[in-house]
Amino acid sequence: MLLTTEFERVSYPLAEEFTISRSTQTEAENVVVRITDDGGMTGVGAAAPSAHYGETADTVEAVLPELLDAVESVGDPHGIARIERKMRERVADNPAARAGVEIALHDLASKRLGVPLYRQWGLDPADAPPTSFTVGLDETETMREKTESAVEAGYPVLKVKLGTDRDEEIVGAVREAAPEATIRVDANEAWTPREAVRMSETLAEYDVEFVEQPVPATDPEGLKFVYERSALPIAADESCVALADVPRVADRVDIVNLKLMKCGGLAEATRMIHAARAHGLEVMLGCMIESNAAIAAACHLAPLLDYADLDGALLLESDDYEGVPIEDGRIRLRESNRSGTGARRVD
Repeated sequence: MLLTTEFERVSYPLAEEFTISRSTQTEAENVVVRITDDGGMTGVGAAAPSAHYGETADTVEAVLPELLDAVESVGDPHGIARIERKMRERVADNPAARAGVEIALHDLASKRLGVPLYRQWGLDPADAPPTSFTVGLDETETMREKTESAVEAGYPVLKVKLGTDRDEEIVGAVREAAPEATIRVDANEAWTPREAVRMSETLAEYDVEFVEQPVPATDPEGLKFVYERSALPIAADESCVALADVPRVADRVDIVNLKLMKCGGLAEATRMIHAARAHGLEVMLGCMIESNAAIAAACHLAPLLDYADLDGALLLESDDYEGVPIEDGRIRLRESNRSGTGARRVD
């Protein structure tokens, strides 16, 4: 079979400035990948690189020719395992770039079978948990207003970014604005271990569900210190990037937060999910700020999760792709009614 490939760099303005403890973002650069078979059917994916993990749109564009040459050399969109091995042989790192290619392959393969990706995997869409909606760092009153807007939009789960000298004030304002919502918090490595333990006790008073990445990933013993003393469950994000990290964090967190752009794609994310289950961990799947060309694929893993944080495309001002419908926080896989990942270009 003859496969042809192409990619395109796209800059997406955000609906609002997005701030976490270490950075502020006003746009998201994605690299969209398209793979077309000799019958004219096209699979689409996207890479959403993060400089925090050493990738940029420039590095993605630099390695994609090698990765796509591996795809064309195999010439079979159903030969994903073989292509994945070849891509790793040619480009050892750059997981976001590999994820963009692999998403496009999965999209094309399931389109050729005429089924949505979750059905190809035999998953039950009714098992998908609701996605959280992220409230980025801002002035406290602005965060209150953003919370009110999210509640009015029907999102039952909120993920609140922390890592300031007014974290309790922020959580109090968010809880006041959303008394019935499930609230999770993410410090993005901003606290010391002792600060994290103290904050967990405070956050428990506001009925917070869990705390994500309270301390730097470079401090695994600090993470264990927090886990053993925290009043709330602890989730690892920056501390759990690849498959080998799962056993490393298994004795120091309750939850692992996986991302396609951290680990390299759907196949590796699935392996990480099974590894986490084997270690008695709960699993969340998160995202970067991504087009639906990428988020749609992640949605198909939702039935395997305990928690979902797949709001990346919802933070964009506009997206040239539509994906799996998300309404009232619910990932409506069955209602997408499309083969492949469900990502389609908006005309």
